[in-house]
Amino acid sequence: MFTQFEEFAANSMLGQKDSPPRSQGRLHFSQDWQRSLYGMALALSKDGHFEWEAFRQNLIGSIAHWEQLPCANQPPWDYYERFLEALIKVLEEHSLLDAKELQAHLNAHNPVTPTLS
Repeated sequence: MFTQFEEFAANSMLGQKDSPPRSQGRLHFSQDWQRSLYGMALALSKDGHFEWEAFRQNLIGSIAHWEQLPCANQPPWDYYERFLEALIKVLEEHSLLDAKELQAHLNAHNPVTPTLS
């Protein structure tokens, strides 16, 4: 069940370019990491680490960047990869994350991890 903040966050995206995937009107997550990522973004914003709108603008930018890639270089569409990219960017902007440290950690645990942009 959503809290008021979670309801606000989800509803602010309804019908917008950054709206998360839905199935039968409910948020749709095809993998557990997607649900965790969504929950983490909500929790961090709710706790005041960044404004939800700042995150949304990064998500819109991430989606737009993907759309502008030439088809030959465009990876398959994945909303939650764009969501992750936006969350990393907003965390960097608010000095909550160092992308180089995150990349080193990911590489140490999975040598085939793609490079974060």
